[in-house]
Amino acid sequence: MAKKPKATIADVARLAGVSTATAGRVLGDYGYAKAKTREQVMQAARKLGYRTNALARSLITGKTRTIGVVAGDIQNPFYASILRGIADVAESRDFGLLIVNSDENLDKEIRAVNLLMEKQVDGLIVSPCDTRYAHHLRDLQAAGLPLVLLDRSVAGLEVDRVAIDNIAAAERAVSALVSAGHRRIGLVGEMLEDQEGGLEALLKRGLAGEVLSTDTLFPSWQRLLGYLRAHRQSGLEVEISLIRRVGAYSAQAAQAVARELLDRSDRPTAVFATDGTMSEGVMGAISAAGLSVPGDLSLVCFDDLEWMSFLSPGISTMAQPRLAMGEQAATMLLERVEGTDSRGRSVMMRADFVERGSIAICE
Repeated sequence: MAKKPKATIADVARLAGVSTATAGRVLGDYGYAKAKTREQVMQAARKLGYRTNALARSLITGKTRTIGVVAGDIQNPFYASILRGIADVAESRDFGLLIVNSDENLDKEIRAVNLLMEKQVDGLIVSPCDTRYAHHLRDLQAAGLPLVLLDRSVAGLEVDRVAIDNIAAAERAVSALVSAGHRRIGLVGEMLEDQEGGLEALLKRGLAGEVLSTDTLFPSWQRLLGYLRAHRQSGLEVEISLIRRVGAYSAQAAQAVARELLDRSDRPTAVFATDGTMSEGVMGAISAAGLSVPGDLSLVCFDDLEWMSFLSPGISTMAQPRLAMGEQAATMLLERVEGTDSRGRSVMMRADFVERGSIAICE
């Protein structure tokens, strides 16, 4: 059976009794047309099964009504909820959405950005791997493409950003353990990006309260500073050997590091895990070591994942407003796409402490 040819704008114009140019304006949603004329064209298009050619429309309007997102790991529940927020806003504004995964790898991120640029997206939301240089993102800003940074910032790059106050949130989480009487609190964090002088140098500056510029630190490094600040504010000495850097976004790697911490004869009485992936690893280590929460070990996590409320007892954690972060990022980007002209805006959202049953009173 021969395939039925696709309806063209000329076919729609002929059936609607208008010029091809008028039909093009209505179907491309640009320019002016009377309400009656618009309805005639749309009825004809529906009857013929006409589908708008987005590429042709973009050549005329200079817009594709599509935005792109480069996420660190779309399998991670943190990004999954954020992407849902972005998608909800984009859909409500009749924008398409293209999502690419970077796997927290700079080369992949650069390729992802280039791919989305080839697709002629109207703007980008990026969770950057490189918070220091990010030349590819600076090039986008110089070219005038609307750009919103998510969760992280880039040194000197004045574009819109959505994040939370990681230092204050981590301080709140660790303070809950301190308030319960814990004095030896372990930390398990990926802390992927290297810092000048390494972990020891940052610890030294953090303990002295000398880390002044924190915006471009990865969230896990910021949460380490919150851990240190909670100790400093409580007058507690920090035992550096209880701070464990995983160096990878991997629950398996986190489990191995946490197991080393838990196998110590003088293991900590509590542990703070700096994100959802680290939390999964820590829980795996606790199970493998045959320990119970909070009977043998108290635990506070970061990111409120579904399994944390399913366990008995539930896991206390800092809950980021992930859906709202995605909605805010998409709203800011579409404002830029539609012509908002102002200096880069920074929206810091609040994380809330969800108290469940994973903190025991330490006598």
